[in-house]
Amino acid sequence: MTRRRTIPVPTKPIGAAGSAEPQAASDFDASAFLTTAGTGKSSREYRNGAKIFSQTDPATSVFYIRKGKIKLSVVSQQGKEAVIAVLSARDFFGEGCLAGQPMRMASATAMADSSILRIEKQLMIRILHDQPAFSQMFVSYLLARTIRVEEDLVDHLFNSSEKRLARILLLLANFGKEGKPEPVIAKISQETLAEMVGTTRSRVSYFMNKFRKLGFIQYNGRLEVHSSLLSVVLHD
Repeated sequence: MTRRRTIPVPTKPIGAAGSAEPQAASDFDASAFLTTAGTGKSSREYRNGAKIFSQTDPATSVFYIRKGKIKLSVVSQQGKEAVIAVLSARDFFGEGCLAGQPMRMASATAMADSSILRIEKQLMIRILHDQPAFSQMFVSYLLARTIRVEEDLVDHLFNSSEKRLARILLLLANFGKEGKPEPVIAKISQETLAEMVGTTRSRVSYFMNKFRKLGFIQYNGRLEVHSSLLSVVLHD
């Protein structure tokens, strides 16, 4: 059962009370600002496995993850599925609509119980225009996402499936990102990992068992990633 709620739009500019001075992007709390949703914004809870939107759906809004994990996946005309991104709290997705994308190029599915804010396209454009701190934060986020996509492409072109799996596990555990690493990963199937790595489930199973025997990971109903797994990524 999902719950929707609506919250009023902020009436003061971001920054000190009564001041129009923009706040530094590094100090800007997107979650606090976005939680003041109102007309054009809504909050919804998604259970693990719930679909947020599907490939080819109309692209009319941007989404912000308050908590949980979301996977973005694409399906080819031949029915082959690939996971192109796994996003977590404080990430945006669906931003392609801002560049004129008429329909979703991927599907978005909850990988854990998640709380998602939906922001209508026109409201998002107005916020980006009216709120400099928000705009600066959002552009920085998009640049970071672009860099991540480039790194993923290089990874697929030049690294073995073993290295790609190790890198994905480390990224899922938040190693290399700001904040404290989260060594315990929300439940994720080997099929999903195979779709992210671009290999077969049997190969993922083989490497997962290898990593476990070497003490790089532990899994028994849940997956725990240790920083020692970095040795696989760094090894030539």
